[in-house]
Amino acid sequence: MSFDRSMTPSWRPGYRFQYEPAQKGHVLLYPEGMIKLNESAALIGGLIDGERDVAAIIKALDQQFPGVPELGDDIEQFMEVARAQHWIELA
Repeated sequence: MSFDRSMTPSWRPGYRFQYEPAQKGHVLLYPEGMIKLNESAALIGGLIDGERDVAAIIKALDQQFPGVPELGDDIEQFMEVARAQHWIELA
């Protein structure tokens, strides 16, 4: 099954993406704890606003990092993991 890039990700209720100075990086806060995101996940997470679809997120990051052939696949993988972990909803 191919990934539908027209879906729009949004953080699930109770989840908040933010920069955490103590962690020196971006984190995902939720009622039970916190997840420290790596740099790639933080770049993707910063574009999840409930408005942009996955294709728009890929386009924005492709403009920032042109010529990365696996960029779209990497973003799709992040979305799949984030959905499986119940961090995001895709609609």
